[in-house]
Amino acid sequence: MTLEELHEVIKNCTRCPLHKTRRNAVPGEGDIKLGIMIVGEAPGASEDEVGRPFVGAAGQLLTKTLAELGIQRGDVYITNVVKCRPPGNRPPAREEAAACLPYLLKQISILKPKRVVALGAVSAKTLLGLVGKEVEKVGDVRGRCYPGKIAGVQLEICVTYHPAAVLRNPRLGEDFRRDIATFFKGGLDRYF
Repeated sequence: MTLEELHEVIKNCTRCPLHKTRRNAVPGEGDIKLGIMIVGEAPGASEDEVGRPFVGAAGQLLTKTLAELGIQRGDVYITNVVKCRPPGNRPPAREEAAACLPYLLKQISILKPKRVVALGAVSAKTLLGLVGKEVEKVGDVRGRCYPGKIAGVQLEICVTYHPAAVLRNPRLGEDFRRDIATFFKGGLDRYF
């Protein structure tokens, strides 16, 4: 299956009740030029409207942070654990994340990233859980990378705050920017 074929499957998914309230499923977008995949929690209202990940206020902060490092948004693949917006932007339920997990695993299998940047608790718990690491809260693991194998792909899972959390609590901004800079600049030269 190609990435484009997978995106079509995701757009037509009915695995959980979220398909009943979505406008658009949000499979993901971008390239894997840098060997990096960014994984958030779930689409918000703006993303649901246009069918693209991280286009609202949190996405603008992410795009700006990447641009400050000289990184084009299109050079990284951006997606979420859950591909449809939970009503009211509530956190996705465990069952919703479980229904979407095969899609995320297939994206990883197809793209073969060297590093996956987990934004926020849902992403961190999901991805680190796949390599046997329990996570209580993001603060316990943020700023660090953990090696593991997901969907047959050897990679690192690096954790930071979700940009929406930074917008709610600007004091997290410095750590978020430092983490992103470290994850994108630190250590990637060994892959290229």
